[in-house]
Amino acid sequence: MPNEFQQAVDLLRHVGPGTPLGTLLRRYWIPAMPSTDLPDPWAAPVRVKLLGEELVAYKDTTGRIALLQEFCAHRRASLFFARNEGEQSSDGQCGLRCAYHGWKFDITGQCIDMPNEPPTSRFKDHVKLTSYPAVDRGGIIWTYMGPSEQMPGLPELEWSVVPDEQRYVSRRLENVAFTQAVEGGIDSSHASFLHSDGGFWSGYGPDKIGARVQNEGNLMTVDTAPRFFIEPTEYGLLIGARRNTPDEKYYWRITQFVMPWYSFIPGGGGGGPISGHAWVPIDDTTTWTWSMTYHPDRPLSKTEVESCERGHGIHVRRIPGTDLPAQNASNDYEVNRLTQRHMLSLSGIDGVGAQDQAVQESMGPHFDPSAEQLGSSDSAIIAFRRRLIAEARALDSGVATDPSSLDPHVHRVRSAAVVLTQSESWIDATIEQRKAVTRHYAEA
Repeated sequence: MPNEFQQAVDLLRHVGPGTPLGTLLRRYWIPAMPSTDLPDPWAAPVRVKLLGEELVAYKDTTGRIALLQEFCAHRRASLFFARNEGEQSSDGQCGLRCAYHGWKFDITGQCIDMPNEPPTSRFKDHVKLTSYPAVDRGGIIWTYMGPSEQMPGLPELEWSVVPDEQRYVSRRLENVAFTQAVEGGIDSSHASFLHSDGGFWSGYGPDKIGARVQNEGNLMTVDTAPRFFIEPTEYGLLIGARRNTPDEKYYWRITQFVMPWYSFIPGGGGGGPISGHAWVPIDDTTTWTWSMTYHPDRPLSKTEVESCERGHGIHVRRIPGTDLPAQNASNDYEVNRLTQRHMLSLSGIDGVGAQDQAVQESMGPHFDPSAEQLGSSDSAIIAFRRRLIAEARALDSGVATDPSSLDPHVHRVRSAAVVLTQSESWIDATIEQRKAVTRHYAEA
């Protein structure tokens, strides 16, 4: 019989249908794919894998989007090879027609035509594929994979409601469990080491992604052992990492974790863009890492967009035409040992996103908490794991009927980075800075 620790580890490792964590994650709207993957109603079906389920997405000729189970109900042929038919088809109905025997399915998954069955047959009325609703917002096609009667409102993360020209979104494949990736995002202490190189700070400079807290690079290296303060919230966790400054003040990096997989990166300020992540499980051992850079009040400049495209800051360079990072395990993330040896970079890897991915993937696809030695600087990681475990168990046991953070209004938050006197409350002093105040919510 597994002990309690092993049971908790097993819970965090599995996201498939019927698992406690998988059931929890299916209660949220999921960033499924870039909107550009379905550019028009005649676009070919696209393979999508989420939470261990193999699906195909398509847009019918009326503009409706759907995600269906990938395999035809007849002989399990992949609907990736199906024909996307519109209202001008022979039967006058929109849907995907399987290339094997011609069975046709609409966006609800209902079989609407079986040309290899007798015309009088009603068999098609009794055949339906698993299907999930989908909505296009913020450059992303979102889907909901939970019970339809419990569907919440669409997320109101600030980057998802600003106009397209004020946002840059990228996605990359990461060969880790999504929990490992989230933990990297909320672990503020590693920034003093993994990202302590000229490439990191110049990537966020005033001429790139926007001005950060004055001399932030120095503040990060003067005190490399931050003290963590964790505040549970209705949407997730408010994480404060406090560092001492040379003038006897405190430098606070305040990270927002929004259930179940979002984080907002401390920094910004000076009128520059804001950045964040979403880590969405493909299955138990692979993750879609979404990165967002946006400005709430103005379009991103050409320089800012080009910086994102080149893989500066949190974004990575990708192999053209794919979501695969150009810096990856097969080329050791292009580590430069000369740069590393001469202390220009602790990792020798160029780019924050590539640095994060390299160390996370180096842990292996199955994280093993039993082999870890966690310290006080890992408080946020511990709090994150406990939150997921508690919510998944409460939902699984029936103690709770809903997980947290379903109300879209609680998503309207930002991270913060400030220098405060030692007597100031980091929570009270940053209330306004942590609010996502934008007129775009009313327009969404």
